[in-house]
Amino acid sequence: MALCILHSRARVGIHAPPVTVEVHLSGGLPTLSMVGLPELAVKESKDRVRGALLNARFQFPNGRVTINLAPADLPKEGGRFDLPIALGILGASGQIVTDRLGEYEWIGELALSGRLRRVNGVLPVAVAARAAGRELILPAENAAEAALVSGLDIRPAQHLMEVCEHLNGSHALPRYTAGEPPLHTTTYPDLSEVQGQAHAKRALEIAAAGGHGLLLIGPPGTGKSMLANRLPGLLPPLTEAEALEAAAVRSVSDRDPFDPRRWRERPFRAPHHTASGVALVGGGSNPRPGEISLAHHGVLFLDELPEFDRRVLEVLREPLESGHIDISRAARQARFPARFQLVAAMNPCPCGYLGDRSGRCHCTQEQIARYRARISGPLLDRIDMHVEVPRLDLTQFGRPTADDPETTAVVAARVAAARARQMARAGKSSHLLGPAEIQRDCALDPDGQRLIEQAMDRLTLSARAYHRILKVARTIADLDGTTRIEARHLGEAIGYRRLDRGQNT
Repeated sequence: MALCILHSRARVGIHAPPVTVEVHLSGGLPTLSMVGLPELAVKESKDRVRGALLNARFQFPNGRVTINLAPADLPKEGGRFDLPIALGILGASGQIVTDRLGEYEWIGELALSGRLRRVNGVLPVAVAARAAGRELILPAENAAEAALVSGLDIRPAQHLMEVCEHLNGSHALPRYTAGEPPLHTTTYPDLSEVQGQAHAKRALEIAAAGGHGLLLIGPPGTGKSMLANRLPGLLPPLTEAEALEAAAVRSVSDRDPFDPRRWRERPFRAPHHTASGVALVGGGSNPRPGEISLAHHGVLFLDELPEFDRRVLEVLREPLESGHIDISRAARQARFPARFQLVAAMNPCPCGYLGDRSGRCHCTQEQIARYRARISGPLLDRIDMHVEVPRLDLTQFGRPTADDPETTAVVAARVAAARARQMARAGKSSHLLGPAEIQRDCALDPDGQRLIEQAMDRLTLSARAYHRILKVARTIADLDGTTRIEARHLGEAIGYRRLDRGQNT
């Protein structure tokens, strides 16, 4: 009779709670039982482990094998427990030295040949292993991802035999040395490629400087999507903490393979308007992150906003305020971060040409109202800026102008300077200011107070819209380098509430 204990990690949201893998051998008829809420993929590990051990020329015990994955009330999923289960069986049967098993955390899926295969969600495991003060042994394919966590000793392996040789002292697994994590080298589309649209470019700069939500309204082909695609290039580089948070979400997602080379890249997600609510916010019987979480610390672009199902759009309301999404199912609960910057685009009416100089729009007021009613008032109220992107004259295309359009680098420098002022003053960007911070940092002079009161009365603005106007005005003042909000800053901020001024303006 023998017992062997190893340390591993489960996956719950973007967290990696500890799991103790206990393997017990006893006499009796040859059987293998597994307890501790294993899901189907975990239950199937007994067949993968048996094949891997036999093909690696180890003996599979003939007695009764009991595997316990503790804690018993935490669901376990995937093939990540294959490696610790295999080592537990070898240790309990005396085929490897067990003295050093407790120094490590183990994660990895086994092929029938004994080769180690990559698993998803390694980055949260690496963070948790560093906090626990243990080294991490994992598949070689996951080493670059885990190496993003500084201060962690990583020992990657290609095959089960390499791990066993390391434990037996015949051949030590080398520590992974990747040097400094790869730097952010993404080349974004340049803002100078967008011709005309000076007003929309100015709004894009303000949105980038303060992290504000932005709705672009205009006929087809006026550059709304081009502007949205250039927003990530205007945003300041991610800090290491922000990059790790965003990378952790991508690490646990099953949608796209995680690429460690892009870990400092601002996410940009643009789901199609047919996306379901689960695709947008996450969910499923075993909760997975949705598009809003994959856009954490980045940009979520919703093109053709009224074409989204209204019930789908309504699920954005809470994350826009809280910065996270809680997904609750009968047996599972998970919280995913969702601090994204929303950029949306829409036509002004069903045909798309309301207010166009050509006069081609023949939509009735009822049709326009029905079209815009697909977006609820509470959701529009949460979008800081509503900006018109009109159709350009043909004379504005392909002809030199007196002043060359500003490049992304020039605008990004102003954005970075404004963000630096915000961080020095409040430790956060303008759109994250709370009521007390708004009262402290967005104080108005008498002229400004009269102006905002007139706007509140004429546009029947909500208290939320009032606060958002003040935060946008604070950002405009930061771009100007002034400490106080002036009437001109406030007037410009009020001008960005286009949909609060009726249908025909």
